[in-house]
Amino acid sequence: MADLAKLVDELSALSVLEAAELVKALEEKWGVSAAAPVAVAAVAGSAPAAAAEAAEEKTEFDVVLKDAGPKKIEVIKVIRTLTSLGLVEAKTMAETAGSKVLSGVSKQVAADAKSKLEAAGGVVELA
Repeated sequence: MADLAKLVDELSALSVLEAAELVKALEEKWGVSAAAPVAVAAVAGSAPAAAAEAAEEKTEFDVVLKDAGPKKIEVIKVIRTLTSLGLVEAKTMAETAGSKVLSGVSKQVAADAKSKLEAAGGVVELA
């Protein structure tokens, strides 16, 4: 029987082009197609994977400012506190609908930022 560890090492050393040529040669020798089983496996495996992803709780959130509201200056102050941006950048962010104030933060940080921005008069969404 072949030494499987040695075989794995040799196959790992192949370039992408060499691996593609190996697949073609094996398909011709054995009279099979590598594409069909892969497509069937991908279709069969996609439903459980999607269900698993939906079951997982989201861990990273984006804080999106939809509208600065009537108290734009207060919202700008909060943006500067949360992000340490300069005045011009924070003002531009407050004036641009759909701006991401924070990106990829925890649920707690996102909820805290949302409450601060809403208290200042902004309309905020967590994405």
